[in-house]
Amino acid sequence: TLLNFMITPDGLIDQLLGSTVESEEPELQKEKNKLLIEGAANAKALKDVEDRIIEVLGSSEGSILESETAINVISEAKEISIDINKKQAVAEKTEIRIDATRETYRPIAVHVAWLFFNISELCNIEPMYQYSLLWYTNLYRHTLKTAEASRNLETRLKNLNEFFTYFLYCNICRSLFEKDKLLFSFLLTNRILGAKGLVDNQEWLFLLTGGIGGTTLPKPDGADWLGNPAWAELCRLSNLEAFGGLTGSFIKDSDAWKPLYNSLEPHKENLPGAFDRLDTFKKLLIVRAIRRTSS
Repeated sequence: TLLNFMITPDGLIDQLLGSTVESEEPELQKEKNKLLIEGAANAKALKDVEDRIIEVLGSSEGSILESETAINVISEAKEISIDINKKQAVAEKTEIRIDATRETYRPIAVHVAWLFFNISELCNIEPMYQYSLLWYTNLYRHTLKTAEASRNLETRLKNLNEFFTYFLYCNICRSLFEKDKLLFSFLLTNRILGAKGLVDNQEWLFLLTGGIGGTTLPKPDGADWLGNPAWAELCRLSNLEAFGGLTGSFIKDSDAWKPLYNSLEPHKENLPGAFDRLDTFKKLLIVRAIRRTSS
């Protein structure tokens, strides 16, 4: 049987959150750990009480109400149970307060965790691109010690985020072949933007596949310079929300799009009309479609 020992995203987030709070709020983390130990001790004490009651009940002869030993054990168990329940009630209130403070550090833990799964995918490019969780968490601990300090939590989280992202990027790039560095930069950027909700899933899928299905309109006259596969891809792209009117613009004035097709640096070309106001990622999709090969 093959077992998958890969850590889960939630598991890694919790681990990183613990490391963050331990560094940023050491007393809080100590209190959290103390509560966990006390909780386990209380649970054991309750189990011991239950075992004693069962033992007494099992060994008693005749009526339990006539057994002084049984009555004493049950009375003692009741007192212990009440005391433990009181402690647990206090512990629960304390834990709620602690967890509320811990949660303020969750954004950086989530960011760091998702970047780990991003670099874990690099082995699909080259099998030797594999990085251990221990190495990764040590990078983060270094960040906690090195990133610029601030009493303002929002500023501190921003400093941690920026420092770790760049620190990770530099360390990973040292291990990559030159040809793979640009691809890694792109994947890392996409992961960060995607986590912020700035990359549409349908647009990302289009970048990877060129779109699937949809109706291909007749190619306009005078656009013989554009291959049929590229035109079909443009038609599929126009079905996405941000690209409504793309085929209409092309049909109306295909020559306005020809400089993009001929340019040695298409990513730097201005696009016709309102399409020039699209963000860089969306412009990349148009470049992908128009500059696709005829294969």
